[in-house]
Amino acid sequence: MTNIRDRGVEVRRFIIKNVQDHPSDIVKVVVEKFGCSRQAVNKHIQRLIEEKAITETGKTRNKTYNLAPLIKWEKTYSLPWKVTEDQVWREDIVPSLGSMATNVLNIWHYGFTEMFNNALEHSDGKLIHVQFQNTAASTEIVIYDNGIGIFKKIQSALGLLDERHAVLELAKGKFTTDPSNHSGEGIFFSSRMFDDFTILSGEVYFSHDFKENQDWILQSGGNFGGTSVRMKLRNFSKRTTKKVFDKFSIGDDYGFTKTIVPVELTQYGDDNLVSRSQAKRMLVRIEKFKIVVFDFSGVTSIGQAFADEVFRVFARQHPDIEITAINTDSEVKRMISRARAHDS
Repeated sequence: MTNIRDRGVEVRRFIIKNVQDHPSDIVKVVVEKFGCSRQAVNKHIQRLIEEKAITETGKTRNKTYNLAPLIKWEKTYSLPWKVTEDQVWREDIVPSLGSMATNVLNIWHYGFTEMFNNALEHSDGKLIHVQFQNTAASTEIVIYDNGIGIFKKIQSALGLLDERHAVLELAKGKFTTDPSNHSGEGIFFSSRMFDDFTILSGEVYFSHDFKENQDWILQSGGNFGGTSVRMKLRNFSKRTTKKVFDKFSIGDDYGFTKTIVPVELTQYGDDNLVSRSQAKRMLVRIEKFKIVVFDFSGVTSIGQAFADEVFRVFARQHPDIEITAINTDSEVKRMISRARAHDS
């Protein structure tokens, strides 16, 4: 009897996880997965409908199914106001999350409090607006502030020519405009913990997908005032905060010691990476890490001076830093090898 009950839970959980990708053929997908009858699958679907976990539209062969929002709300916090991130977490977010596995709650605790605190202490805005939506499969939270904009603030702090280069600094990690009070790790690690993590500010849209561990996506859009941070996570995720932290640590050194640098973000528009000044721009703050991985995805060529500055000059000046290049095509690999050969 217990096995039958457990199998039913497994089937319904599978439906919840996959119905968004298969709204019109979820019955067929479940039948193929579990080898049960269409009638049995339909019973599970009807139970989920009764529990208001999914919705049904259409008739007979034209039926489609989708996840139903279990909880949906939004709230605005006016600033300045004596509100803290842990207070909002405890009073507003935790009750809405409901019963979740400890590892999932820990990720939400870390991500929400870090992002809300950023808006609270760094945005210079007059309000913070939070949107919450929870389904049986996943939870999504958006935190918006009407302040100066995160990329503009980083651009100003570092004297960057283009606010898009602020994304490069976030991608490296360990950056903060307030080093006395913050470590600069919050956004970096939050972006690595969630299934989807995006920041929209000014003319820059920055997104990180957990399935693409080294893929930081940059797109231009309209001019968006303030900063909007969107976080989404599956309710049944097996991920833990420890696993994410450990990925960027070395052995027994539990500090933030490893970074992956998306080299493509060093470029301005269609400029080729050829000069030492471009290389130096990319190398800003790299000495803070013990392991540096340069990801050349999307970069088809680099100049001799650029390669020399990174893989000979910088490497010679910092022999204690382990430098690696990944996703290099033949031309990039040739220039890197040439630069390293001059140092041998």
